[in-house]
Amino acid sequence: QVQLVESGGGSVQAGGSLRLSCATYGYTYRLGWFRQAPGKEREGVAAIDGDGKTRYAEFVKGRFTISQDKAKNTLNLQMNSLKPEDTGLYYCAADFRVRTTTTCSGGICYTAPSVEPRDYNYWGQGTQVTVSS
Repeated sequence: QVQLVESGGGSVQAGGSLRLSCATYGYTYRLGWFRQAPGKEREGVAAIDGDGKTRYAEFVKGRFTISQDKAKNTLNLQMNSLKPEDTGLYYCAADFRVRTTTTCSGGICYTAPSVEPRDYNYWGQGTQVTVSS
C-alpha cells in the first residue's frame, strides 16, 4: 500500500520561495505534484519518473523544480518566484504504471511522465500554499 505525506506549505509574499516535501511509503514509479485552487479543478504541476525524467506545466517552467531523494524516499518541489495565482492546496501523488505524454516543438519531440491527475492512483492529503501580493 502506498502512502504519501506532504509538508512544507505555508504563506509567503509574491516573489518568495517555498519548498514542499512528500514522504513516500511503498513502491512507486512515477510521482507528481498537483494543485487545486478554490472553485477550480485539480491541475498537474510537475512529475518525475523512476528514470529521472521530468515534466512541468507551462505555468511553472523556470520557477519550480521537482526532485526525488530515493535514499530518503522523499519527493520535493522547490518553488521560486511565487505568484498569487500559485495559491492552492498542493498534493503529492504517485503511481506504479508507466504513463507518458509526448510533446513536440520545432520538430523536436520529448516524451516525459504524465501530469494528468487521472494517471495517478495514490494521493496525499495536501498542504496549503498561500501567496499574497
